[in-house]
Amino acid sequence: MPLFGAHVSIAGGLEKAVERGEALGCEAIQIFSRNQRQWRSSPITEAAAEAFLQSMEKSSIQQVIVHDSYLINLAQPDREKRERSLAAFAEEMQRAGLLQASALVFHPGAHMGSGADAGIETVAAGLNRLLDRDPDGRTILAIEVTAGQGTNLGCTFEQIAGIIDRIGNKARMGICFDTAHAFAAGYDISKRKGYRETFSDFERILGMERLTLFHLNDSKTPAASRVDRHDNLGAGMI
Repeated sequence: MPLFGAHVSIAGGLEKAVERGEALGCEAIQIFSRNQRQWRSSPITEAAAEAFLQSMEKSSIQQVIVHDSYLINLAQPDREKRERSLAAFAEEMQRAGLLQASALVFHPGAHMGSGADAGIETVAAGLNRLLDRDPDGRTILAIEVTAGQGTNLGCTFEQIAGIIDRIGNKARMGICFDTAHAFAAGYDISKRKGYRETFSDFERILGMERLTLFHLNDSKTPAASRVDRHDNLGAGMI
């Protein structure tokens, strides 16, 4: 059975996210495990991780998902900047593991002019490095479907497949289907025919077994706009 939830704040302590999720009636929650708009972050202490896990155990929430920092760009062609992103993503993986998160959601990144093919190779190479260092990890790395704004990768199922096809440990890879992003990328799920075609293509190109979670958002911009602007459900163009 699918679990329904929401993204909740960790303000005041990681365990507070569990309380906020329960107050909303969530069966699952998504969190940022740190400030998503800063490179530096304080480590999760053993006490903080234990408090979070105890709160989860006592709650009715069955899963926690972590979303990585928006600063991370795994497709970055500049070597020094890419290494910084890889180090930050390695930390995100470690934090998600401490919190026993079922998935770590991430955007593939922007190729910054190097081209989609080069960007895909760069993302896959980086992920392979990090997965090789974490062979016993259980957290799924879920690539989020993106709107394709600018040079962002992940706006087509083929691009996502190109990344996953290059990963050695494919069992650790999943996909987060963001409805607003997919719609803006050109998958017109606002219409019954387009919805059926979208998921037929998803099954053919990626396989439904890769579908880890949905981000349910409406879109302020029309289908195929390639502009990432979320709206409240029912208030946008989907």
